[in-house]
Amino acid sequence: MISQTIASFVTNCSYERLPQEVRELAKHCLLDWMGSAIRGSMEPPALKYAEVARLEGGNPRATALPDYVKTSVSWAAQINAAASHTVEMDDLHPTSVLHPAAPIISAAVAVAESVNASGRQLIEAIVAGYDVGIRAGEAVGRSHYKLWHTTATCGTFGATAAASLLLGLTESQIVEALGSAGTQAAGLWQFLEDGAMSKQLHPAHAASAGILSAELAKRGFTAAKKIFEGPKGFLAAMSTDAEPEMLTEGLGRSFRIVTNSFKKHASCRHTHSSIDSTLILRNEKKVRAEALQRLDVHVYPAAYDLLNGVQPTSAYAAKFCLPFTVAAALNRGRVGLDEFVDLNASDIRATMARVHMTRDESLAAEYPEKWPARLTATLESGESISASVEYPKGDSKNPMTLSELQDKFRALTEGILRVAQQNYIIEVIDRLEKESATSLWFRV
Repeated sequence: MISQTIASFVTNCSYERLPQEVRELAKHCLLDWMGSAIRGSMEPPALKYAEVARLEGGNPRATALPDYVKTSVSWAAQINAAASHTVEMDDLHPTSVLHPAAPIISAAVAVAESVNASGRQLIEAIVAGYDVGIRAGEAVGRSHYKLWHTTATCGTFGATAAASLLLGLTESQIVEALGSAGTQAAGLWQFLEDGAMSKQLHPAHAASAGILSAELAKRGFTAAKKIFEGPKGFLAAMSTDAEPEMLTEGLGRSFRIVTNSFKKHASCRHTHSSIDSTLILRNEKKVRAEALQRLDVHVYPAAYDLLNGVQPTSAYAAKFCLPFTVAAALNRGRVGLDEFVDLNASDIRATMARVHMTRDESLAAEYPEKWPARLTATLESGESISASVEYPKGDSKNPMTLSELQDKFRALTEGILRVAQQNYIIEVIDRLEKESATSLWFRV
């Protein structure tokens, strides 16, 4: 039974047994999550969540952004999850197409604080949550992603695993918790058409559902024991090309956090290879926007199907508009948060009109192991110049260094945290195995 195997993994996921690389990557993921959450907490989705939390109230057991007040564990996880998924700078796992930090670390941090967990226990919970959530994303196949937002659906399983570990659930209780998680898993892509805030709702609900599933199971609440492989279970309901073996193959030996990736650009990750290719054209091949006649962008079908037709009608929608992000890269040499402030910037708009995205079937087989983009710039002179990228910056095969992640954290929290506060968070996470989980919020 799949849930039983996963439950055994979670209960045996101890700090001492984890490879050093895995421990360190868990801390990197936590730092990256903190930066995105703190910056995103200043935006409307998280602020609206905080308003509702204040209205509803609750036993103050966990810290919530943006004002660092304590609220219920569920509300804290929801607010922080929504915040961390707002500025499109949170991490992403390529083969599962899952943003793991938003639902999983948000749940783990809130529960860890409520039970006064150690830093080592928080590391264990992050690793376990990432493995379970990511494996669920891989198992559910490519068909799932056409309609379902994997971060919402599979993130629920990851959040459940993390919460279950921190709450000390037994194997049999974790099986029940996973059953409750699967029946709550949801999150549709239709919001993209409107550039709506549902994308922040998704990890928030996943984090909350994960915590609820674990807390109910701890109290004897029963659920489907074959939630993954059952004829009316998660894989049957949400996939036509499921690979259930991905859930357990190498579990406990091959840690998925090792293949996680971080974001350099403040946009949908499906745009990143195109952005990096554009930066090659600009910085290495000296292509200038004013000399451009046409820019052809060939992307794999999954990217095209998600991004095609998205218009930059809002700052958030612009993050999913490939012509906008590519035009920003060519004109500004970067795609950071500032590039989405003025959606009618004349330089970006002028270049956008020359960008043409193509659904390239020849790239289909490479995805999701690779996220390839092939660009050809045709200049007014008639000259054609090409560039391509298979692994965008931040991928495990083209990684960001710890120093780069720290710089990213500082950039995201600039103007929100003082330098001393930034240094404190960086230092606490660096020595997390010697700290308590509650230390993350101290002095912030």
